[in-house]
This record gives sequence, C-alpha cells and structure tokens, in this order.
Amino acid sequence: MGETKENPARDKSYAFALRIIGIYKQLCESTKEYILSKQLLRAGTSIGANVEEAIGAQSKKDFSAKMSIAYKECRETHYWLRLLRDSAYLDTKLAESMLSDCDELCKIIGSITRTLLQ
Repeated sequence: MGETKENPARDKSYAFALRIIGIYKQLCESTKEYILSKQLLRAGTSIGANVEEAIGAQSKKDFSAKMSIAYKECRETHYWLRLLRDSAYLDTKLAESMLSDCDELCKIIGSITRTLLQ
C-alpha cells in the first residue's frame, strides 16, 4: 500500500488525466462545449486522484475502496468519451486513442481490484 518508484496505475492515470485536461481545453475553446466536457474532465481526472489516495491508504479496506472508486470513474470516463465521439464533438481518431488508453486503465485498475477480493 506504500508508494513505489514504478506504479503503472499511478503513472498511466496521471498521463491520462493530462490528456483529458487537453481535450477539455480544446472542447471549451474550439466548440464552446462546456457541459459534457466538464463531466469528462471531472471523471477523467478523478481516476488518478483516487489511485493516488489508494496509494496512501491506511488499510487494505481503504485501499480497496479507493481503487473501486477509481475503476468506476474509469468506466464513467469511457462513457463520456464515447458520447463525445458519437455526438461529433470529439474527433474519431482522438476518441479512439483515448478510449484505448481508458480501456487499458480499466483493465489495470480492475485487475488490482479483483486481486484484492480474492
């Protein structure tokens, strides 16, 4: 439960959050889309925040709870990305790249969560 030098969930969720922020800024500036993009921003950056909280957890139960929230936020982010793609606010190529990264994050976090339940 302590922080280690190499942590794929932490590192990938942070990099993903930075990409989400970029998309949010782009959507606000270029298309003046504020509602869906704000939902994407909230959910997409929350993944890493909850992973970070899990790293600092005080117990296995606390760690498991934070990772479960991170997984739910990841699934929600996946929804918003699909919605923005299918409503033509988000370029298909960019959306597919983000969805691929989101899927990878969901798999990593989901695997951690499932391991904890064993």
